[in-house]
Amino acid sequence: MRGTRQAKKRRKKRFSVGLREQNQCRFCREGATYIDYKDVPVLQKLLTNRGKIFSRKRSGNCAKCQRMVKRAVKRARFMALLPFSA
Repeated sequence: MRGTRQAKKRRKKRFSVGLREQNQCRFCREGATYIDYKDVPVLQKLLTNRGKIFSRKRSGNCAKCQRMVKRAVKRARFMALLPFSA
């Protein structure tokens, strides 16, 4: 029994250390310093069909770009370029 427990512990350590590739968000890759609220096709890719903004995990944005997206979506909604809800 002891041998199997130690083997499991060793296996956990070995596989939990795995290296994960760090990816940049789409806006950081492009070098965007500002996300324009008038760029409706780009903003629509970041919204659900009900008009909700995708989470950072789902959209793949970094925190800074997600804040810029939020601001752009709010501005586009105010200017009636995007719907508040569907």
